[in-house]
Amino acid sequence: EIGICGEHGGDPNSIKFCHKAGLSYVSASPHRIPIAIVAAAQAAIENSKK
Repeated sequence: EIGICGEHGGDPNSIKFCHKAGLSYVSASPHRIPIAIVAAAQAAIENSKK
């Protein structure tokens, strides 16, 4: 597994990049988790349409 942590882990643009790059996980501070979950879901949906 390979992933990313820190502030990039909670940034929607970084999460989309990580999804495209095939990273296994992201780690974020607790207050950014809801944002990270939504961004990851959006990235998965966008990729499934391609």
